[in-house]
Amino acid sequence: MNKSVRTMQQDRPDRGKLKVSVLSNLQEIPIDNARVEISYTGDPASTVEELITDTSGITDTVDLAAPPIDYSLEPGSNQPYSEYTIRVSASGFETITVSGSQLLAETTSIQQIRLRPLQPNQPPDTIVIPAHTLYGEYPPKIAENEIKPISETGEIVLSRVVVPEIVVVHDGSPRDTTAPDYYVKYKDYIKNVASSEIYATWPESTIYANVLAIMSFTLNRVYTEWYRNKGFNFTITSSTAFDHKWMEGRNIFENISRIVDSVFVNYLSRPNVKQPILTQYCDGERVTCPNWMSQWGSKTLGDQGYEAIDIIRHYYGDNMYINAAEEVAGIPSSWPGQNLTIGSSGEKVIQMQEQLNTIAGTYTAIPRVSVDGQFGEETAAAVRKLQEVFDLPVTGVVDYATWFKIQEVYVGITRIAELT
Repeated sequence: MNKSVRTMQQDRPDRGKLKVSVLSNLQEIPIDNARVEISYTGDPASTVEELITDTSGITDTVDLAAPPIDYSLEPGSNQPYSEYTIRVSASGFETITVSGSQLLAETTSIQQIRLRPLQPNQPPDTIVIPAHTLYGEYPPKIAENEIKPISETGEIVLSRVVVPEIVVVHDGSPRDTTAPDYYVKYKDYIKNVASSEIYATWPESTIYANVLAIMSFTLNRVYTEWYRNKGFNFTITSSTAFDHKWMEGRNIFENISRIVDSVFVNYLSRPNVKQPILTQYCDGERVTCPNWMSQWGSKTLGDQGYEAIDIIRHYYGDNMYINAAEEVAGIPSSWPGQNLTIGSSGEKVIQMQEQLNTIAGTYTAIPRVSVDGQFGEETAAAVRKLQEVFDLPVTGVVDYATWFKIQEVYVGITRIAELT
């Protein structure tokens, strides 16, 4: 073992978990039998794991070295996460390298990789994930009014709050014409930002509070068409001076992903204000921000047993409350209003069974079910497998998060079928 690898392992006495998900960039279908090589960033010649994806495009979950968990639980100069380089190759696709995938102690990181179909003279694809915002140096947020005045002509466009299917992320400051635009699913955007701006090791209530603030801010940008009304063709930027830090190709954390799935239609409101509140925040250490949420302060409150709404009100005032969007764009049928489980029956069960079978045509590890409107053990087994594949709690019950995941995957697969 060379000295650099040995030193890195000694500096990383804790462990975290990592799994890799590999999809086709064009069709978002899983790629099986892809080869995944994992090495320390900064020492790419020393491969620490070699994995192969299964029929769902997913590798086994592996334990890897990470710095002490205490580094992410209090402000300090020690980098709290390990950085890994992940190289993925598959027959018929361009090889891609992701450098800087971040791993925290006692967490599970999910690195999604999208491969481009093989084309002649195509240069190798490389993604470099920048430093986490709590560790790296980024511009502080430029203060804005939390409520946009509706009297200004053209500023409010939408008549109701809608969770968008897609947000267009401008990867730079608003007037940087060289910055690319990315079309990102709303939930994926929120998961990316939350994984970039808070640590997954923090208390669950703190993560909820920060996710709610991120979603409310984002939905304010959507509802007010803030950038489009200024002549831009995007929804939001990746500049911390104007919006939140979104990082192309970065890993997300499993617990953050599950929290987003459970609350993604929510946002923060004040009485008699229709628009989502533009909930701004700062780290609370290098930058202080009176009347905004402090990220490190929210972590301290979570440690003290505060619930998410109590953390929110501590910073934004007692008249802040949690609201829900009236519509989720791109979803063919609404949530049935209660969990579907063994013994459930009816039209919603039929719809869900039909959608499961469509999904099973692409994700072949998910068993097909009888479309009979009866939720029995066969259906529960298929639901459990779907939950396992898509990083949801494996219960066999179609709860709120599972229902919308089924809808989301179904819509994506049927669109692929229409295109082909």
